[in-house]
Amino acid sequence: MSQPPRPDVEAWRTQVRQWLAGVLEPAGAPEPTDEVRAHADLAVFHNLPEDDERLLLERCRAYQRARFDAGYQALTLPKDKGGAGLSAAHAAAFAQEESAFEVPPSTELISVTVRLVAMAVSLFGTAEQRSEYARAFLRTDLLACQLFSEPGAGSDLAALRTRARQDDGDTSRSSEAAGGGDWVIDGQKVWTSGAQFADYGLLLARTDPDVVKQAGITAFLVPMDAPGVEVRPIRQMSGGASFNEVFLSGVRVPDRLRVGRPGQGWEVATATLAFERTASGTGNRRKGGNFDDVLALARSLGRTQDPLVRQRLADLYVRSALRAATVDRVARASAGGGRPGPEASLTKLMASDLLTRTGQTAAELMGARISADTGEPDTFAWTQHLLGAPGYRLAGGTDQIQRNLIGERVLGLPGEPRTDRVPFSELPGS
Repeated sequence: MSQPPRPDVEAWRTQVRQWLAGVLEPAGAPEPTDEVRAHADLAVFHNLPEDDERLLLERCRAYQRARFDAGYQALTLPKDKGGAGLSAAHAAAFAQEESAFEVPPSTELISVTVRLVAMAVSLFGTAEQRSEYARAFLRTDLLACQLFSEPGAGSDLAALRTRARQDDGDTSRSSEAAGGGDWVIDGQKVWTSGAQFADYGLLLARTDPDVVKQAGITAFLVPMDAPGVEVRPIRQMSGGASFNEVFLSGVRVPDRLRVGRPGQGWEVATATLAFERTASGTGNRRKGGNFDDVLALARSLGRTQDPLVRQRLADLYVRSALRAATVDRVARASAGGGRPGPEASLTKLMASDLLTRTGQTAAELMGARISADTGEPDTFAWTQHLLGAPGYRLAGGTDQIQRNLIGERVLGLPGEPRTDRVPFSELPGS
């Protein structure tokens, strides 16, 4: 059966603009006063009290629900997967129009729910899972966190040790062949954003230790209120606690919450991480300070005529423009092809590098002013950026991992020597 033609981009853009004007205020608020700028939010990761975080989540969810109901969520996801089935050009047009309005600032949990978990369930889940869960995640009726990283499996995620065994009363069948029944999960996850507010977690667990490590992993949707799930906040050096440890002790998950086939978890993970790396360079929540903030700081300190400062500012501006152009190019390619490829590592690497350079430039401009809160506008607030930026070089895969992916999968360079092409159970420490 032939698919109906996609709407003309420019006519569709007009509809989008009219809809946005009905639900959001135009962008371009007046320049903030010094009193407001003195308390500017330059945090890379949220450092909000729990009540304030809940209020922010509700603001975000209200917009996401309105966007879903209007048919503007998951624009490039095929219709048979629950999306709008539009082109990359439509997605780019929506983003351009949206930038002209005051969109509620997103959070890590909203981004993970809509851009990662919802997409993973849409692509790998059953028809029932897409209907019951992917739709709810896209609309943020349910919130989902990502249960991937472990204390001993961060950059080498395939080395994860959280185990899931099937308890269906028939021990004669292997996990690969078994169907139905419950899975019993034991292990620990770490660096989980928003776990304290999530309804579900997309979890990776080892279900077969007798194959190579990538082949023995399975993905599950785990209810975060299930017996045996314990969430413990991790206090960051910037003062907030937006990350968590999650402990799983005898957690029973029905087989209907398995995402993909047994042993397909690594494929689910790599697709999800590609979406994460794309999202890391985009989104409407500002992460830390940006070039405009640094320029405003230099002006307030009377440093813009210093030739060395001007050189640093120019370098920062060029890198900001290059990152924006790369984000747009990779997003278009990813949207056109369905799943983001390893090129998404480019946006993640550029984003973390830019955050680091932005903080360094601000610190050099301020000198000792950054070390104490004197009430002077645009000074001590930069400590939130400086303390958060190093963590961004780890989130979504370290900078070193991104360079490996770019070298091997984008540039086609020879891969690193590997010594772990043996069953996981034969690896040291397994």
